Amino acid sequence: MATPLEILVNGKRHRVEATPDTPLLYVLRNELDLIGPRFGCGLAQCGACTVHLDGAAVRSCVLPVSAAAGKQVTTLEGLAATYPAPAVKTGEPHMHPVQKAFVEEQAAQCGYCVNGWIMTSAALLKEKPNASEAELREGLSGLKCRCGTHMSILRAVKRAAKDMA
Repeated sequence: MATPLEILVNGKRHRVEATPDTPLLYVLRNELDLIGPRFGCGLAQCGACTVHLDGAAVRSCVLPVSAAAGKQVTTLEGLAATYPAPAVKTGEPHMHPVQKAFVEEQAAQCGYCVNGWIMTSAALLKEKPNASEAELREGLSGLKCRCGTHMSILRAVKRAAKDMA
């Protein structure tokens, strides 16, 4: 039976109606209309659904919405707000350095998986700002990209690491 739950997403409190075991992904997409996290496999294997829970990258397709209670959920839509805004040209959008690097490196083809790569990369670089290439590869190893843009993605993550240094 659905019950009212309160969750904090991208800095805003939301009251939602869901059973406690409903996957967070379904609540984010269906009740809050957030389209950054995507349904990929439903088994926490591909990463398309990745969000941050108190700063840690988690797979929202298997995380019960009740596990998000009392914690900060950040989606792709709210990621830029977690990083201090640099001086930008007028009219230029504020993006997280990982988002900016993905655009500059044209790191995605179809873009379906890009949410997982960006959210996982941002959490990884926050935890290990000076990660070696081996650490980056290991930290991103659980993500899938059917287009095969892995090398472009790796270049983007390295670029973001330099920009964040």
